[in-house]
Amino acid sequence: MTNLQAILDGIYTELKPRIGEGRVADYIPDLAKVDPNQFGLTVTTVDGRIYSVGDSAVPFSIQSISKVFMLTLALGKVGEQLWKRVGREPSGSAFNSIVQLEQESGIPRNPFINAGAIAVTDVVISGHAPREAIGELLRFVRYLSDDDGVTIDGQVAKSETHTGFRNFALANFMKAYGNLEHPVEHVLGVYFHQCALSMTCEQLAKAGLFLAARGSNPVAGLSVVSPKRARRINALMLTCGHYDGSGDFAYHVGLPGKSGVGGGIFAVAPGIASMAVWSPGLNKVGNSQLGAVALEMLAARTGWSVFGD
Repeated sequence: MTNLQAILDGIYTELKPRIGEGRVADYIPDLAKVDPNQFGLTVTTVDGRIYSVGDSAVPFSIQSISKVFMLTLALGKVGEQLWKRVGREPSGSAFNSIVQLEQESGIPRNPFINAGAIAVTDVVISGHAPREAIGELLRFVRYLSDDDGVTIDGQVAKSETHTGFRNFALANFMKAYGNLEHPVEHVLGVYFHQCALSMTCEQLAKAGLFLAARGSNPVAGLSVVSPKRARRINALMLTCGHYDGSGDFAYHVGLPGKSGVGGGIFAVAPGIASMAVWSPGLNKVGNSQLGAVALEMLAARTGWSVFGD
């Protein structure tokens, strides 16, 4: 394989003068405090090798990237029945838009916009107290990353709870249409805590490696999901993983991925590697500005696009 460390070092050197670009997510008070002058990038290959540059060992709030792990848990619980409650199409709207939800009778367009993720969380908490559901997610991500250092940032969760009025509106709207089975405050309590998962680029790249390896964790030699399910989760990340910037990300990077407003992006080169990049400054659609540039450079220099080199 091409010298990945040299490629990562080259990307870091080129982007170093630009670190700090974009605007942090200031509508969540605790994210507004994050120093934008940080950048980390990790690539984990399916044979278990890890390559990193920059601030890749600094924990950050993964925010919506957590939706990938919750979707995996929900599909494990109810399988294809999930799609009766959530669609699989790109939204073309802001991630917290309520307009589409009203037009489509309380069925969110996909599991990665906020409304869709809230519906997915409602599925995961079935049979659990909210605290137990949060614990299940945390155990799952720690298991995937083989790292008990993964935590939930209680301050970020509290910050989101105090400012999450749009999410309360989305959840109540779905409740009115019968697409939420549990009390709104219980579902959102879990949702805010899942978004407050704190991980490093290295932990995140390892946790998502099963999606690059046909559903198995190749390092531990354990099956996580079927190859078919891994392929379908990747398909959803490619088409819906970056809100209304998903098409642009597919055009420039050409890899399945999921962004979060904490400035992280997780991406997958199927059969080859998983990767995580973090740069807190966001572009106008809420994705990491420098993170997307770094992944475009990485895909170009490795030829990893799912559309061919």
